[in-house]
Amino acid sequence: MAIKLFDSLTRETRELQPSHPDGVYRFYNCGPTVYAPAHIGNFRTFVVNDVLRRVLELEFGKEKVKHVRNLTDVDDKTIRRAREEGRPLAEVTKQWTDKFHADCAALNCLPPHVEPTATGHIVEQVDMIDVLMKKGNAYRAADGSVYFKVSSFDHYGALSRVKERELQVGSALSGKSQAADADEKEDVSDFALWKAHKPDDGENSWDSPWGRGRPGWHIECSAMSKKHLGETIDLHSGGVDLLFPHHENEIAQSECCNGQLFSKHWYHSEHLLVDGKKMSKSLGNLYTLDELVAKGFSPMALRYALLMGHPRKQLSFTLDSMHAAESALATLRAHRASLSPASAAHDAFAPVLAALQDDLNTPAALGALFTIINRKEGQADVESFDRAMFALGLKLDAPAAPKADVPAEITALAQKRWAAKQAKDFAAADALRKELTAAGWSMLDSKTDYKLEPLKK
Repeated sequence: MAIKLFDSLTRETRELQPSHPDGVYRFYNCGPTVYAPAHIGNFRTFVVNDVLRRVLELEFGKEKVKHVRNLTDVDDKTIRRAREEGRPLAEVTKQWTDKFHADCAALNCLPPHVEPTATGHIVEQVDMIDVLMKKGNAYRAADGSVYFKVSSFDHYGALSRVKERELQVGSALSGKSQAADADEKEDVSDFALWKAHKPDDGENSWDSPWGRGRPGWHIECSAMSKKHLGETIDLHSGGVDLLFPHHENEIAQSECCNGQLFSKHWYHSEHLLVDGKKMSKSLGNLYTLDELVAKGFSPMALRYALLMGHPRKQLSFTLDSMHAAESALATLRAHRASLSPASAAHDAFAPVLAALQDDLNTPAALGALFTIINRKEGQADVESFDRAMFALGLKLDAPAAPKADVPAEITALAQKRWAAKQAKDFAAADALRKELTAAGWSMLDSKTDYKLEPLKK
């Protein structure tokens, strides 16, 4: 059964196939802006993309999939954070990059094959902007900034179906930064490719043909995608919040620069709600992985909970869903332990993968999984069960939720140390072990798990 996935551009469910002669399926998804910890809404997108990566590998072969995910390490947010903390930009972004990697490891997300940074690809971004300038798709403003001329690209808006009349200064569609830039632009819908250096930027600027400055947010993905995957990629994915203006702008600047179709397929996952409401700091419902671990939940339970709703539909996250996820994982662990080591002649858990191949239907996949288990099917089919677990990314040897008699703050330290160890950040793991010891607890590691015990007085 071929993989079929909804295409945000054509609004059709289409089959995924490699389009390059080498048979390698190339896909790109937008990564985090590394200035703060990623929240569980961010991780819904990353977990969904991880399942997609796994299904692609099962379909085409591990060596026939190339996955690129970027890191935005220079923009208004990262520079503001560095300025507020009085630290170099690189130091701040490394801290939050390391944290992101540790959270990804705890959630069992496969690392991308390439993880480029914006600051590491300044030359490539300048080169693309230079081509756009020469082709007449971009112009230099009076302050030295460079803007893309949206009117020069006839197909602008095809992905998002945005209407020209909706592109108003300061509107939700035009983007938060548009109003501030409006005086420098020829048209309100134009967007920044290069931002002229300002005093608040500090030392975070680079030379260019238009003077010192830094790239706009959108150009980085076009430049990094081109360098590592080529001018035309097979799939571009991300959260629905990036559909406009970010992905719309990527299409415009890439296709004008390269004269080629940018991406053959687009896929977007929907927002994560919390208790039916939009996540926000003011409502106190914006969770990070650490905060859920501190409440006594395991990272794998969060991964399971994020897969309980269809990726293209809004999912309402609740703490009850985390309890349900822990219970489901316990059932899966018990089932795996009961299986015979021999493989059966048939693929008993094939319906799980089939559901994922059908528009990445994760709730249907989980439903199929438990239907098979409850019917006592596939009792000898270890290989098929493990393949289903790989596709879903459910690591059953990961630590389960701790016992209730362990204080929440101790649980949080232990989970952070385990994640750091899995990410091979041994310095952080040692420091966290010392914190546990100072708090009166020992952490005993095995190959696949750990155990917390109070130190004897």
